Amino acid sequence: MGSFTEFEYPLMFSICDVVLINKIDALPAFDDFSLERAVENIHMRNPEALVIPISAKTGEGIDAWAAWLHDAVAAWKSGA
Repeated sequence: MGSFTEFEYPLMFSICDVVLINKIDALPAFDDFSLERAVENIHMRNPEALVIPISAKTGEGIDAWAAWLHDAVAAWKSGA
């Protein structure tokens, strides 16, 4: 599972602007998943993608996601 981006959805990771990795509060329960390796795999496909680990449970990363979304909507509205 730790290398999901090597095999699944390669186009999605190649063209996206941001990737959210959710449920990071549960990472200790998954010893076969490496957040660092997932980020490396995403950046191999798309070096420009912003990767934001988030947790709805703890709120970690939510501010970064909201800020990115706010800026992306503002850019879209301005035609940038």
